[in-house]
Amino acid sequence: MAKKLNKQNQISEIIKCGKDPVYFMNKYLKIQHPVKGLIPFNTFDFQDDCIKDFNDHRFNIILKSRQLGLSTLAAAYSVWQAIFYKEKNILIIATKLAVAQNFIRKVKTYIKSVPHWLLVPTIIANNKQQVEFSNGSQIKAVPTSEDAGRSEALSLLVVDEAAFVRNFDELWMGLYPTLSTGGRAIILSTPNGVGGQYHELYVKAERKENEFNPIKLMWDVHPERNDDWFKKETKNMSKKQISQELLCDFASSGDTFLTNDTLDKLRMLTVSPVEKSGPELNVWYWKYPIEGVNYIATADVARGDSGDYSTFHIINTKDMSVSVEYKGKIPPDSFASLLYDVARRYNKAIICPENNAYGYTVLSKLKDLAYDNIYFGSEREKYKFLYGESDNIGKAGFNTNKESREKILANFEESLRNGRIKTKSIRLLEELKTFVWNGKKVSAMKGYNDDLIMSLAIGCWLADSNSESYNTAQIEYADALLKGMQVNNTNINKTNISPFYNSKETIVNPFIPVIMGEGRFNSNESPSKNNPLGDLTWLIGK
Repeated sequence: MAKKLNKQNQISEIIKCGKDPVYFMNKYLKIQHPVKGLIPFNTFDFQDDCIKDFNDHRFNIILKSRQLGLSTLAAAYSVWQAIFYKEKNILIIATKLAVAQNFIRKVKTYIKSVPHWLLVPTIIANNKQQVEFSNGSQIKAVPTSEDAGRSEALSLLVVDEAAFVRNFDELWMGLYPTLSTGGRAIILSTPNGVGGQYHELYVKAERKENEFNPIKLMWDVHPERNDDWFKKETKNMSKKQISQELLCDFASSGDTFLTNDTLDKLRMLTVSPVEKSGPELNVWYWKYPIEGVNYIATADVARGDSGDYSTFHIINTKDMSVSVEYKGKIPPDSFASLLYDVARRYNKAIICPENNAYGYTVLSKLKDLAYDNIYFGSEREKYKFLYGESDNIGKAGFNTNKESREKILANFEESLRNGRIKTKSIRLLEELKTFVWNGKKVSAMKGYNDDLIMSLAIGCWLADSNSESYNTAQIEYADALLKGMQVNNTNINKTNISPFYNSKETIVNPFIPVIMGEGRFNSNESPSKNNPLGDLTWLIGK
């Protein structure tokens, strides 16, 4: 049985507890264990370090593994603040109502375990979401909502599992001013992919670009966990679950379009451009034009005054590298003039904007500027445009729909993963970090954009079919095919060359169309009814 303290000793204990929250928690608080029931709150060393950081820094942001007792610790810290200090307005933001109510249950469990003589203020209000004390302090827990805490001046704000709080970016915008009178904040969460307000706050905290003190708590900070525990825990977990629940890995924990390995490779390749020019220095150059090289210019066009950006890329078709990139907000007609100037510089690159409302404005402006190297999906439409048979500029550009979008993005992912398309842009990398799967569709996270992604995806798709390396490979394939026919022109293995066959047994090759048939390769033969192509041995060589 604990020794009963006299009045003087009680006063000494109150002062000691008020000065040292760790002492208070370990000496007097009890927690509800799911198996052992009500037990003393014996904090671990990493939890003591967190409490010290809570006292030393106004703003703390915690990236944590699961089941480290941080929510329990935050509840205990809130009780300490409310009991020993006057007029403390403490607000906890939770992902949903049940989580908020559970936080208050922890608070009430702590209060019940405190000796009555230590609980100096009395409780004057008590419900499922709030506890209010006679010293003017209160602890309130609420689920996420647009107006949560906006009208209050807060002493302490705790946001639990912030990475999973819906619209946390808008919520934080409203909550931050409530701390302006000296309030503190504890934001804690397991990771939930890159992008979003929580991720941004934590990354900036690590770079010392904001007021937050970053705290990273991996699975092994818990003294009762070792390698055997980790193996047992992860046995039936997916890679994403392991990254999210235990490894504190932002990139691998989310449903990003690219894998963490691919993002890491792209991150290592990013370098500053050799030149920045144009409107607000948003035209970035990595390589200047090379004589004799064919270039493709693809673009994603926006209105110029909204949340989206207009973007374009200049791609070298010889080595599939991005020479130039633009991302900015200018009107479509000004964007067209800028694209015209840069494309002309790059050997009059073929221009292919996305064919949408603003893309049409760009195409019309390019036509007015007499730029004739514009992409048409149909050769027939290209001829009409070049020779003035029809005013068909609206049929130029790349037509993006659900099917074509899926195709170019699938090709883009494979090209980035295999290093076929070469980009050094940090701006593109930042977009890719927040380009995520939402069900069966991939798109930018709310508050972010994918304009550079779509421009380069179109460019990658077109450059793949126009690159010199691709063309060389096709010519070599055709040459090997024809040589094989010379050796055995009656037994052609269609399985091996199926990509070049159509239903009429015509070899489909963009460079060397050949009509198949017996006796079509006789030397020194002029064109005739039986052999309309005449002597083709010059194609085969000797």
